[in-house]
Amino acid sequence: MFPVRPVFLSIALLLVVFTSNTFAALPAYIDGQPLPSLAPMIEKTRPAVVNIATRGSVDIDNHPLLNDPLFKRFFKGFENLPQRKEVKSLGSGVIIDAEAGYIVTNHHVIEGADEISVTLHDGQQLEAKIVGSDPEADVAILKIDHDDLISIPFADSSSVRVGDFAVAIGNPFGLGQTVTSGIISALGRTGLGIEGYEDFIQTDASINPGNSGGALVNLRGELVGINTAILASGGTGNVGIGFAIPINMVRELTDQLIEFGEVRRGMLGVIMQNLTPELARAFGLDLHQGVVISQVVEDSAASKAGLKVGDVISQINGVTVKSASAMRNMVGLMRVGAKMEIDVIREGDEVKLTAYIEDEIEQAIAGEKLNPKLAGASIESHDEGGNKFLVVANVTRGSAAWNARLRRGDLILSVNRAPVKTLGDLKEMVKADDEQILFNVQRGQTALFILIQ
Repeated sequence: MFPVRPVFLSIALLLVVFTSNTFAALPAYIDGQPLPSLAPMIEKTRPAVVNIATRGSVDIDNHPLLNDPLFKRFFKGFENLPQRKEVKSLGSGVIIDAEAGYIVTNHHVIEGADEISVTLHDGQQLEAKIVGSDPEADVAILKIDHDDLISIPFADSSSVRVGDFAVAIGNPFGLGQTVTSGIISALGRTGLGIEGYEDFIQTDASINPGNSGGALVNLRGELVGINTAILASGGTGNVGIGFAIPINMVRELTDQLIEFGEVRRGMLGVIMQNLTPELARAFGLDLHQGVVISQVVEDSAASKAGLKVGDVISQINGVTVKSASAMRNMVGLMRVGAKMEIDVIREGDEVKLTAYIEDEIEQAIAGEKLNPKLAGASIESHDEGGNKFLVVANVTRGSAAWNARLRRGDLILSVNRAPVKTLGDLKEMVKADDEQILFNVQRGQTALFILIQ
């Protein structure tokens, strides 16, 4: 017969206590010490997390045959079908400035919203306005008017470690405010293809649809990150892998969103790739991480700083550059005019260079910036293998550009009978006070003139 050890006897006695009907509840104290609980921290933090509901509408594209003159007559009666559909979404947000009423959330939570309703912890519903939004990093700032808000203090997300406890607060599946807990599972997750700029905190605290824009906090109740995405089969449920945008990254972006309504990213002017073990051996370097410059854009900030093809960037502003995606994040968070101290290894020698971030090359322009008659249109510049052209990227239904018969996908061949290939060409040909503008566009296999007046 095996001896009964004291530890097993203690466990058995506890099981008897916990499973008996007389003592169903856990004791408040064990050996004179209170049981640990997250409740005090949660009670202080929850009022800073809000639920967000949006309502909007999106364009419904006609089937191409409905616009084809050869087939249009066979679809009589279908041309008056509804051209827009209503969409709704649910998400979460975090009050970051109680006095100003600023709330941070994800861009995808409020994208395309015509109406935004914020529900506070006590059930009050308030109308919110968009202050600014950045789809590249999936961050947006809302504003509400209320005199009695509670904000949440920021943590320093650079000091977060794998294994730290984490708590996620949000509105999963529209159930209402919900709290889940776990740990920080990984840091610096990039290359997932979720956002344009990625430097995610990974956590196993349950994050589900509707948690987007909610808070990831530490045990002190400080905001560590903004919950953004999950990794799951079909993206419909939690499997213990969720991602949050580090709050340090969010803070860099919110300043610009509040000031400008957008993030004005600068440009260094390089094409880069990761330093692989094979490249490191080819360059004769004893490095395991870094970035190799494969191309330098002419007259860019990089070329002016003296960067060359084949340079290996090891540090920027004293921070080790681990990968091309990490470097892209560093540059993408810097404002135009920001100074970069770059540590480079060139042919085995260490070189220090200084660059100043320059304006990003303009890739698109809103029609109203050219002429009020083009309001509602967005025109993009493209360059495919040296072949430059302009495309109407989007047209808002019912806008001036829509009523002038411009449509999404139109390839702009000429303006006022002059060929245009770049946004610079377009700006030269279209002036704000032009009373009429003659566009020649290619739509599918057809070319046509459109007189806008």
